[in-house]
Amino acid sequence: MTDFRTISAGGRTIGVHKDLRVPMRDGVALVADAYGAADDEPRPALVALSPYGKELQALALTMPPQRRPSPMWDGCIEAGDIARVVDEGYVHVIGDLRGSGGSEGEHIGNYNAGGVSLGQDAYDFIEWVAEQPWCDGRVGMIGISYFGSMQLLAAAERPPHLRALFISGGHYDFYETTYHGGIMWFMPRAAREGRGGDSGWAFTDRVKSRMLETVPDEEVRARVAARLADPDVQAWPNLVHTLHYPTNHEAWFDIITNEFDGEWYEERNPINLASQVEVPVWLQIDQGRGWTIDGTIETFNRLGGPKKLTIGSYPPMQSRPWVEEHDKMFRWYDHWIKGIDNGVMDEPAVSVFVEGTREYAEGEEFPPKPVEHRPLYLRTRGRLSAEPESMDATAAAPDGFYQAPLTVTDKVEVLRWTTAPFEEAVEMIGTGAAHLFVEIDQPDTNLIMRFWDEAPGAPRRLLTSAYLKASHRELDLELTTEGNPHHPHTRAVPVEPGVIEEYVLRIYPFAATLLPGHRLVAELSNDEPLSDEHNALLPPDAFHLPVGRPVTHKVYRDAEHPSRLVLPFTKG
Repeated sequence: MTDFRTISAGGRTIGVHKDLRVPMRDGVALVADAYGAADDEPRPALVALSPYGKELQALALTMPPQRRPSPMWDGCIEAGDIARVVDEGYVHVIGDLRGSGGSEGEHIGNYNAGGVSLGQDAYDFIEWVAEQPWCDGRVGMIGISYFGSMQLLAAAERPPHLRALFISGGHYDFYETTYHGGIMWFMPRAAREGRGGDSGWAFTDRVKSRMLETVPDEEVRARVAARLADPDVQAWPNLVHTLHYPTNHEAWFDIITNEFDGEWYEERNPINLASQVEVPVWLQIDQGRGWTIDGTIETFNRLGGPKKLTIGSYPPMQSRPWVEEHDKMFRWYDHWIKGIDNGVMDEPAVSVFVEGTREYAEGEEFPPKPVEHRPLYLRTRGRLSAEPESMDATAAAPDGFYQAPLTVTDKVEVLRWTTAPFEEAVEMIGTGAAHLFVEIDQPDTNLIMRFWDEAPGAPRRLLTSAYLKASHRELDLELTTEGNPHHPHTRAVPVEPGVIEEYVLRIYPFAATLLPGHRLVAELSNDEPLSDEHNALLPPDAFHLPVGRPVTHKVYRDAEHPSRLVLPFTKG
């Protein structure tokens, strides 16, 4: 064990064991820092594990929390407020995952560690912490995003000394984290390689590509060639570069070469492990990143033990260092780890912030209120109406737009439909669907919808979004229900140019009340506007892969082609 010393941080004295070596069952050692009280007396421990580097997390001791769009915001400082953890009577243990930072071994792939599951390493790490003289044997976990995913991977292994989890902003369905509706998202590149306000992984020469390490060379070459033949990939320099030169881009290379869902993603999907988790779990997520809310809700539904779900307010990006949900977390851990009867389990299991009224809807499941899915139809002259279009295709000409690739333009074309001002408040909570009848003149395109609350004289507010790559339009009919579509994303089926197809986009979960005088606005494009009210709140790399070919889109909304939104209106 390393020597114990004290440090000064924010006017307080904190004790720290630096560069602890934590042995794994196969002989590999991980490194960790343990921050606690200056007297070094045994206390419960909160464990944080990630590949982002423990030294980066230590900046929480010296850097005030930064909100987006601060240039100091760093998306990878996610292990929590060290000083607050210590003040609350816990030891904060921050470790580097196998193959990253100062830890030994190899890290192969996104949730794989040299053939050893990260859950197994987390089990060994937690049990080692519980045996240390500065820990009283009671252990929880801490941290958001990747740290949050690690919590589920750890708990599924059922380490005996793990008492409870509090997961904020976790990522669960790894395919849906990287391909929204089949459209590649750039944020995983930022989080892994360090771009646009993210420091990225604490890379070593032992972080390796799972594809290059485990897949035959012929298959890798075939996958690379197929991706390079994709016009969208051809038009994006970073993807072309990474496919030709994967060294030092291993984790990103793996994502690029796996554009379909399947075994590669499912074997590292924490949702699949949720039913094995027995300890109490509180899941928390903020609105504005609908795909992450989707995975959080699915995880909540699969958990079998004591559980809570809180969906907070927009905007989506929390401060870094992460501090927002510490009050909830310590109430949870004081109850389940310290045994304090603070009433946390007397409150409803599900609490959802409703934009508009800025109140919480509470219940025992999501949605927390009864809902019924009702349609709003796309009509002529950019209208949204509860009544369907009565004119046929000869009288109701389709709406259309031509989008040139972003290699030749910086203008993103957007179609817009809006309701009349609401006369009374309208509340919606849950998932939805957009049924669009579209004709395109290419084998593929993106369909991106965003939904806004607009009021006269006020900034508009993003409510939620929907994404679908046209070639991924197949539905999983066993899982799909009204207002709740599911796509398997296991293959691409090229579109026949000039044919009108029905595309069903999943509208990600949201909760909002549109007040009297407000309008609901639906916007459709095939790329994202480069700058608007929403994107200013996100890191620069939080965009999706644009379409790399010129495409003409015609959206039909006549009596034969009832393009519509199916939305979750609360009853009563």
